[in-house]
Amino acid sequence: MIKSFLMLGQSNMAGRGFLHEVDPIYNEKIKMLRNGQWQMMTEPINYDRPVSGVSLAASFADAWSNAHPDEVIGLIPCAEGGSSLDDWQPEGILFQHALSEARFAMRSSQICGILWHQGESDSYRSLHETYYAKLTAIMSTLRHELNLEKIPLIIGGLGDFLGKTGFGQQATEYPQINEQLQRFAHEQQHCYFVTAAGLTANPDGIHIDAASQRKFGYRYFQAFSTMSHIMEPLAGEEQSLNVERAYSKNEQIYIHSLELASGKITYAQFEARMAKVMQP
Repeated sequence: MIKSFLMLGQSNMAGRGFLHEVDPIYNEKIKMLRNGQWQMMTEPINYDRPVSGVSLAASFADAWSNAHPDEVIGLIPCAEGGSSLDDWQPEGILFQHALSEARFAMRSSQICGILWHQGESDSYRSLHETYYAKLTAIMSTLRHELNLEKIPLIIGGLGDFLGKTGFGQQATEYPQINEQLQRFAHEQQHCYFVTAAGLTANPDGIHIDAASQRKFGYRYFQAFSTMSHIMEPLAGEEQSLNVERAYSKNEQIYIHSLELASGKITYAQFEARMAKVMQP
């Protein structure tokens, strides 16, 4: 059975890393839930906006797949750019949509973890003062509704690039949000914090760039696999940028189909490459 993970939060969980800045990850054992089906993962995974891009979930899944080569992992994208904790309250649309997607995914998969990244939209106007209580209500309700009280919840910190430039200028209270996230992870059972220390942003000053998203996902995986907090950048996290591997026949067919559909190759080139793939 597919081992699946819920993706929840706002734009840095959905992913805004520029696709051209990192090598794509293709792996037939990494799936994403789209249109009610488990499809081979292709970024953007969480298409909440036309500007969606590289997210931390891809390198998390890649690291998980490398550690479990005989199993299939599925990603359940439910993040929404710009959403605040108030938008994630249990009676709201985002929470109810996530419940619906999770319940559908549970028909064909086992949910093994929750990936959460949110806080930029609550990093001003003293919203940090109510952050802990709101997050507690959201997560406790989610776990209860899905009967997932004991699975790991991985929550990431906010980047130190916030509060300075671009769209991130207003997020001046991100240190206080980080304090609440760390407090939550240390006080709640089966919850682990992942630092964003050393990560860098797109020129907009608020969205984690593609290379840093790869590293962030690797940190999330280490927190999940060791069931421990990741409080510092990890030695060897640069390896998350190296995704070269020998592709299976199905993966080659998928890649060539994408190249054709995106206009990177002609149909004649597609036919020639497919003929080579199909050779015994």
